[in-house]
Amino acid sequence: MFGSKQRKHGVVDTLVGPNSQVNGDLSFSGGCHVDGTVKGNISADSDSDSALSISEDGTVQGGVSVPYVVLHGIVRGDVISGQRVELGPTARVIGNVYYNLIEMAIGAEINGKLVHQPAGKVPLLEQTSGEVSAPPKVVSVS
Repeated sequence: MFGSKQRKHGVVDTLVGPNSQVNGDLSFSGGCHVDGTVKGNISADSDSDSALSISEDGTVQGGVSVPYVVLHGIVRGDVISGQRVELGPTARVIGNVYYNLIEMAIGAEINGKLVHQPAGKVPLLEQTSGEVSAPPKVVSVS
């Protein structure tokens, strides 16, 4: 699932099926696979080994904050990953991508910013006026 390293979360603990729609935020641990639609944020503990996979038919209308993300569908919101983001050739992100490591296939689209965040420095999702966004990066100049 993530290159040569096999992770224990190859098993799907949470499934949003192709004929399913979740209205509201979804929190999980372990593995989560989305074939349907989630209208809300998806999150997992940033200190965990949790993984989210979104198929070509999967759609998320909200932010994603998960350590490992494999995206082949559409996310309309920010993607925040403390470990690794893998964007397949049919992946579409309408928002910013905050990542530690990223793999992007030819054909993947990001309509937003790519922001590198070293491990342990990834922002949490923040709710502001109905839109999900990550906090701005603050740079101090001496």
